[in-house]
Amino acid sequence: MAGIKVTIPYRPRYPQVHERLEAHRFAVLVAHRRFGKTVLAVNHLLKAAVRCPLERGSYGYVAPFRTQAKQIAWAYLKHYSAPIPGVTVNESELSVTLPNGARIRLFGADNPDALRGLYFDGVVLDEVAQMRREVWQEIIRPELADRNGWAVFIGTPKGVNLFHELFVQAQKDTSGQWLALVYRVGDTDALSAAEVEQMRVEMSEGAFRQEFLCDFSASSDDVLITIDEATESSQRIYLPTAYQSMPLVMGVDVARFGDDRTVIFPRRGLVSSDPIIVSKLDNVEVANRVISLYHQMRPHSIFVDAGQGQGVIDILRQALPCVYEIPFGGSALDAAKYYNRRSEMWFLMREWIRAGGATPKVDGLVGELSSPLYSYDAKGRISLEKKEDIKERLGRSPDLADALALTFAMPVLPESQGRQEYADRQTNVLMEYNDLSNGGGYADGIPQSLI
Repeated sequence: MAGIKVTIPYRPRYPQVHERLEAHRFAVLVAHRRFGKTVLAVNHLLKAAVRCPLERGSYGYVAPFRTQAKQIAWAYLKHYSAPIPGVTVNESELSVTLPNGARIRLFGADNPDALRGLYFDGVVLDEVAQMRREVWQEIIRPELADRNGWAVFIGTPKGVNLFHELFVQAQKDTSGQWLALVYRVGDTDALSAAEVEQMRVEMSEGAFRQEFLCDFSASSDDVLITIDEATESSQRIYLPTAYQSMPLVMGVDVARFGDDRTVIFPRRGLVSSDPIIVSKLDNVEVANRVISLYHQMRPHSIFVDAGQGQGVIDILRQALPCVYEIPFGGSALDAAKYYNRRSEMWFLMREWIRAGGATPKVDGLVGELSSPLYSYDAKGRISLEKKEDIKERLGRSPDLADALALTFAMPVLPESQGRQEYADRQTNVLMEYNDLSNGGGYADGIPQSLI
């Protein structure tokens, strides 16, 4: 398009943003709702395509869903590209082709196959928090390699997910390739002060912090454990005298698929220790690892997930006296309050955290603890989000958190109330749970043995 002057009908609300985006190969733009992210993104793509010096320039705009991309960006793309002489619009594939051969196309992350086999000189990923991470990591990122393409990630915080991880990565980058930008509602004039104040009054504190103050630590009302709670738990430190009289319990979450991990999580009272994480071991190897740990640490009880751990459980029961099979999807011990056993264990883990529980500083644990959502079923029981849905959003299975949750499968008594007795016999923990629930042992609904 050399020699042709083209004026796009766009007056940047934030010209400094475009300048900073153009100066970095990868940029993460965190912005409040109604910032104008989509208009900015479309025009950023359009300017790059118009100036593209390469043959058959290729640019993409990716939204979580193709229908969403069409609804929020297609009209903008056609409007702002219309003044360019010779532009070609393809309604069926949602693309515009410029006279220099560069093309901008809209995609949905819900159909990753449509993105495969392409190359990009530049791409914008809008509302990254709602996308599966493989769309970026396994498809788009490799497609930028051929021609040293760039990427801009835009969105509003929505907990711990790919968008949060990219933002943290951009903040820590020292190569100069990454840029992290944050625009909170007080940083712009996109909304009037009166409107902002009205929304502050009408919305919950967590929702306002997340949507308009761009606070990744803010949680929606249906998050079981907030990021703040999980982070605070990881920062607690206790002297051994505060927990050493409590029985040691272990939760064992056995790997389900090839990319999952087997996690063995020890906990003694208010303090959980560093987990033992192993991968690609068969049932015999996992069982041998647990048996070895038993002889080293002498736990009171070992709770194993029955889902994929049946073979491990069979081996352990022949060697150890304190192994208990815990069906995550089975009935809760308090079936009137919880939808299933997994929901019950996670809720008790939340109460433990709120009561002062300390978790180790292990990569990924805070994110796993603060990811699950909860709801209520038709009977008013607490129901935790499915593990498969958490894995899709988080990008990995919450194995660490599930293993820690297993340590709350059943109440156990403190060491001072009969440690030797427990060592000499196989404890009927289920009977003890019933005794506790019928005769005290609880403080505000939390088993004393869990505190």
